[in-house]
Amino acid sequence: MTTTSTAPAPLDPQIDATLRAAAERVRATSGERVAETVLAALRRTLTDTVTVGADGSVFVITGDIPAMWMRDSTTQLTPYLRFLADCPPLAALVAGVVRRQLACLDHDPYANAFNDGPTGAHYDPDDVCDDPHVWEQKYEVDSLAYPVTLAHRLWRETGSTEVLDERAHRVLRTVVDQLRTEQHHDSSPYRFSRDTPVPTETLARDGRGTPVAFTGMTWSGFRPSDDACTYGYNVPANLFAAQALRAVAEIADEVWADVALADDARHLSAELVAGVMAHGVVAAPGGGARVYAYEVDGLGGVLCMDDANTPSLLSLPLVAPDVLDDTVWRATRELVLSPANPYYFTGTMAAGVGSPHTQPGYVWPIALAVEGLTGTPADRVRLLRLIADTDGGTGHVHESFDPSDPTSFSRPWFSWADSMFCELALAVADDAGAR
Repeated sequence: MTTTSTAPAPLDPQIDATLRAAAERVRATSGERVAETVLAALRRTLTDTVTVGADGSVFVITGDIPAMWMRDSTTQLTPYLRFLADCPPLAALVAGVVRRQLACLDHDPYANAFNDGPTGAHYDPDDVCDDPHVWEQKYEVDSLAYPVTLAHRLWRETGSTEVLDERAHRVLRTVVDQLRTEQHHDSSPYRFSRDTPVPTETLARDGRGTPVAFTGMTWSGFRPSDDACTYGYNVPANLFAAQALRAVAEIADEVWADVALADDARHLSAELVAGVMAHGVVAAPGGGARVYAYEVDGLGGVLCMDDANTPSLLSLPLVAPDVLDDTVWRATRELVLSPANPYYFTGTMAAGVGSPHTQPGYVWPIALAVEGLTGTPADRVRLLRLIADTDGGTGHVHESFDPSDPTSFSRPWFSWADSMFCELALAVADDAGAR
């Protein structure tokens, strides 16, 4: 994999004008403070997380970690995607991110986070994977799905097939093949073992993970939180992968006329959805409605919960709109936003979904934004105000916070959270424009 980056990407005047216009729309619906927070966040992601490589590809850090996650580098761009058709410089920037993501997956499709070139930096220098390009090699299904959906969205928004070149063709073939390989995980070459007392930072059984049976779903070692899966079949990740495979099929059909790849992708998508419906839809705790489990193993192990990181069960209408069962999801939403979810936390100032990845009891603004984006217009207005009012007085949207004391938070700057706040604010403006 080529490239080392040069300097932060300058904020193109047309991009800046686009962001200013977006902030004006937010100001008209949500007021000065929210608009200023949105404008600052939209600018900050582009000026402080983005660098342009010598080959024109774009490297995107998380904000406070000098590595590029496949997931974060996609979700950080979410609020900008609506502007691609009308702002060519922004479309070019996103195309540069897609090129870098495809290069990363071409280099190692099992890794979740990469360095800016062969720097040799690692989360843990003692990890088995010592590839100097790789920051961390935690296999997460969403690390394959997010770049696919970003490439597909770029193509649909702009009509350009420039990034859908020979390498993209090869990588999307790899994505399909790897998701199918991991339907039979014990035959897979992938192992992850870290010398740590923290059980969520390594995989059991000498790096293979907890046992699973064949279900038709595809296995994931780690969740979108980067925590190890309790059971190997993460349901929201499988549905997200099923949606991404539909995107692969569209690209294969319409851009490359590759009938074999399109058919393989569609068939695998259907297998993942069938596996979820057969094994990942269960009775809600205490009986009653059928809901999506968060993880299962095909051996009787079932975990009913949700995590703030996406893809989550709560986020399914955003990441898997064409493959979810709406009746099952609505019942699942009720569970997720209730004490039946062990990671739903309530304080004196806020209530929402948190994560075992952070301090117990802390709520994640990303999950609050997702709750709004998948809810009603009234939900969106309420949750936008809640996130703005729980920034601890910093003007930044944090990873998580104490719902009774927002001045206690994790990560002073987390670009993904900034972007989800912006997406929610823009959705509120869209709602107002539709009235």
